[in-house]
Amino acid sequence: MAFIQMTMFSNALMRSVPVNVILPVDKLLTGLVPFDAKQEQQPLKTLYLLHGAFGSHTDWTLGTNILRYAEEHSLAVIMPAGDNSFYVDRPAPGSDYGEFVGRELVEFTRRIFPLSRKREDTFIGGLSMGGYGAMRNGLKYSDTFSAIISLSGALHTKALSETTKETGFKLGTKSYLESCFGDLDKLLGSDKDPRALVEKLKKSASPLPRIYMACGEEDMLLEANRDMAAFLKKAKADFTYEEGPGGHVWDFWDKYIKKALDWLEK
Repeated sequence: MAFIQMTMFSNALMRSVPVNVILPVDKLLTGLVPFDAKQEQQPLKTLYLLHGAFGSHTDWTLGTNILRYAEEHSLAVIMPAGDNSFYVDRPAPGSDYGEFVGRELVEFTRRIFPLSRKREDTFIGGLSMGGYGAMRNGLKYSDTFSAIISLSGALHTKALSETTKETGFKLGTKSYLESCFGDLDKLLGSDKDPRALVEKLKKSASPLPRIYMACGEEDMLLEANRDMAAFLKKAKADFTYEEGPGGHVWDFWDKYIKKALDWLEK
């Protein structure tokens, strides 16, 4: 197992971005036999894994057992810093986080690491804000990603579009949301609206990524996730939705990222 901490220059963000990488290229073959350097290395399946609001590229390795899970599944995991961006292309210059995650990061990491270039081997996931980012970019760049994992996803797009308040939770104020999504009156139906992206793919007969969603029964985003699951069911998408005890906490995300990686192999 190789754990790499690196920075890459992003043209989309016009700056260097820190990224953590898990590469199970030197794992034990049977638990007893050491890695054989002469054995041909197959390109790795890859999960691009996004953190939540107020987080960083270190969150998943500090909060979960993702290192062990990645090794068990022979899965490369790429974890970029996404700031508090919602992983969308923002109005300000040098803030194209969607372009960075959905295209630039994938192209860069495929050039320097032994990653599969096949759609069926490339996945995107995240939690909370990153769960929204995975859903939006997994659908927006569905030609790249074959599966999406959204844990406790911030999928309340309709509520965000109707926000008028300027006090309280800073990332929930109208001015901040407009700095991410632009004119909130135009959010629904845009390429920042996951439902609109699903409908667009269905209309064009393009393949929808498989989707795994999970949310805690005590999570404040539970109803938003239930609504999204109901929409996906109506759209006849290939998706799995699970709920379990817990809130917006790492214990829940650790349990369900393990479930999600098991789901990926099915």
